[in-house]
Amino acid sequence: MLEGRLEPPKASPLPYSPRNRKNAVSQQQEIDLAADGAEPAARPLADRMRPASLDEYVGQTHILGPDKPLTRALAAGRIHSMILWGPPGTGKTTLARLLAARVDMRFVQISAVMAGVKDIRAAVAEAQKTQQTTGQGTLLFVDEVHRFNKAQQDGLLPYVEDGTVVLVGATTENPSFEVNNALLSRTRTYVLRALDAEAIRSLIDRALNDADRGLAGLGVTMDAALRDQLAARSDGDARRALNLLELAADIAAGTEDRTITQAELEEVLSAGLRRFDKGGDYFYDQMSALHKSVRGTDPDAALYWLSRMLEAGADPRYVARRITRMASEDIGNADPRALRIALDAWETYERLGSPEGELAIAQAAAYMACAPKSNAVYKAFNAAWADAKNRGSLEVPMHIRNAPTRLMKDLGYSDGYRYAHNEDDAYAAGETYLPEALVGTRYYEPAPRGLEIKIGEKLARLRERDATHAPRQTRSHPEGDDGGSGN
Repeated sequence: MLEGRLEPPKASPLPYSPRNRKNAVSQQQEIDLAADGAEPAARPLADRMRPASLDEYVGQTHILGPDKPLTRALAAGRIHSMILWGPPGTGKTTLARLLAARVDMRFVQISAVMAGVKDIRAAVAEAQKTQQTTGQGTLLFVDEVHRFNKAQQDGLLPYVEDGTVVLVGATTENPSFEVNNALLSRTRTYVLRALDAEAIRSLIDRALNDADRGLAGLGVTMDAALRDQLAARSDGDARRALNLLELAADIAAGTEDRTITQAELEEVLSAGLRRFDKGGDYFYDQMSALHKSVRGTDPDAALYWLSRMLEAGADPRYVARRITRMASEDIGNADPRALRIALDAWETYERLGSPEGELAIAQAAAYMACAPKSNAVYKAFNAAWADAKNRGSLEVPMHIRNAPTRLMKDLGYSDGYRYAHNEDDAYAAGETYLPEALVGTRYYEPAPRGLEIKIGEKLARLRERDATHAPRQTRSHPEGDDGGSGN
């Protein structure tokens, strides 16, 4: 286990070996973009088209625009530790590389998926050695930093604090949940946004027109409408856009006119998936959007978000379960049929499977969105739960206790209980059923919508009748028992 400060090893950095997970540090992967030895043409288009400077970097103007904190720091020739949080293809790795180049720092990249304690130590040791021999600082880029465990994250703290490294962590997950508070407090979090279609289009144009790094050497053409279509369907992911463009260009290069057509574009787009991560932020964001659309009585939005989730691979059973929850939480007794419809949709899906059964889930979602809304039961249950949890074990009043034996009856169990069916309208006016300390408490207040209008009117009439009867003097202990020792 990694505890406290990591002492760097005295040995030289580990040599390359497949058995040490390619060393995760990959001999530090310094900023020279061609230093990996691969011929430019052999590298993927998305890698070849990485910006060579911040001037070529597209998007993220909300953090790189004029007078932004990061821009001011770069202008002063310094940089701070940070977490870059954003969806795939928004330029997290590229930005880290360009930041290091701008302030003349060594760029060292490790993957939290592959790296272990040994790799961290090697990176720190090399950073200290470089600082001592050349005075150059090191930017340590940790990809998928959320995959580091607590001990590994804590192990970075002293080196971030003393300036041995400037840490740049990249994550697609919410850092407030996945990154330790201690590390968050020593870094600044920047949110990188999915690129808009205009930004993606500029990257597509650049790749098609660049003869050195791009596709111009292939002589492939693509008309403006198809470029716009590719940009719009790349889901804000620059890497995905360039990968799809490269696939389409490879197909077109084998044709006589070397033109990317609609058919070729559709061929490569058909394999693509929308941005979605089961169990991650996008998953819960889209589920939240579905729930809020239902609550907001917008069936169109509800069906859209449902379709987005199912099309991207969400488990229909999970969605059906959440819709069933919505029926109780947001509709409740305003329309009790909603719960039955949700359960029927769930059962229908279990019988039919995908894709046939998904229509039943859509039917339920549309019904939930259009149904009258009430969270009265939800609020009442939460309030009653809070009292049950926080008010201690309040005694059951004697008159509503079970009395199966003669002894219990002699002690007053069930004494004075009024059988409601023998009363007018099957209602024992003035009777109480709550513990003595809670008599008069109101948890359930029906909403003035749907069936709860009638429920509310009924309760109001019954409470008026209660007011004409003297309240019962409740007892919580058997006769002769003072609730103490019993002596």
